[in-house]
Amino acid sequence: MPSFDIVSEVNVQEVDNAVNQAQKEIQSRYDFKGTKFDLSFDKAACEIKLNADAESRLDSMLDIINSKLLKRGIELGAVEVSKREAAGGMMLKQSLKVKQGLEQDKAKLVIKTIKDSKLKVEAQIQEKQVRVTGKKIDDLQEVIALLKVQQSQLKIPLQFINMRS
Repeated sequence: MPSFDIVSEVNVQEVDNAVNQAQKEIQSRYDFKGTKFDLSFDKAACEIKLNADAESRLDSMLDIINSKLLKRGIELGAVEVSKREAAGGMMLKQSLKVKQGLEQDKAKLVIKTIKDSKLKVEAQIQEKQVRVTGKKIDDLQEVIALLKVQQSQLKIPLQFINMRS
């Protein structure tokens, strides 16, 4: 039976490149001269950490990193922004967690969308992805088209991989 997988993954190297570009831009900006700030990326945890000595600089850093992520083809729906916290010494910190894989509630929402379409396919959650199987490959292509249209409502970036017939 034909099948494919629905995943929500981000290229970690592209995130790293976006952070490096943002660091270069921030270091060359006039409003950051002589101030304390730090922008780092933890590849293992897939987390971007921002530190600044003023809220306005933290806003600027967030805008810069968001623009660099978008230019690198990373959708902002895959980035979860945490609340701002005091980091001591008049510093503020904020982190951006890059989500890898479909979370359980989002996977259930994808399955519900597929079932509501009344297409003759089966969908099941397998770890951090959804496997869709059907008798006809045309039905699977209809599911892909449906989810591409619904992607803005789901608020997550989706990729369709491992198409097998």
